[in-house]
Amino acid sequence: MATFYPSIEPQLADFIGRQHMFFVATAAPTGRVNVSPKGLDTFRVLSPHRVAWLNGTGSGNETAAHTQQDPRMTIMFCSVEGKPWILRLYGRARMIQPGDVEWAEACGWFPPLEGARQVFVVDVDECQTSCGFGVPLYDYAGQRDLMAKWADNKGPEGILDYQRKKNERSIDGFDAGLRQA
Repeated sequence: MATFYPSIEPQLADFIGRQHMFFVATAAPTGRVNVSPKGLDTFRVLSPHRVAWLNGTGSGNETAAHTQQDPRMTIMFCSVEGKPWILRLYGRARMIQPGDVEWAEACGWFPPLEGARQVFVVDVDECQTSCGFGVPLYDYAGQRDLMAKWADNKGPEGILDYQRKKNERSIDGFDAGLRQA
């Protein structure tokens, strides 16, 4: 049975801290709904009502494009080890990018990530837990090192060029608001 919380209570923050992966869901008023898996050390609980996550350069930029039109965001964690549990954070996101006054501070919340293009700060208005009985059990083997290798091979100019070619518009043609410092 689902349980709702008005804020990120300590037991929820503890659960978040143990997870190796999370999922981000966004949608513009029209077009596709996007769900993106995220990993690495890219998620922080800033307060009982605020979280942040660091977004690296990827094959698309749907989250940025969607939040330009509608800031609603759902973040989901699901336990694949131990106790079966699902946690969803519901809120409204704002994007911080290179060149923004807050960029250096926001990036400082995370280990350096070559190719980092945004930090999303989410004001959480409700949390929900549910059982997760149908989620399979997996053994965590570690984070992949492919993103760091890809970024190292591209170099800073190569990453900017890639972002210009692949990250300025969503797959539905929406502007992602990408700025490059």
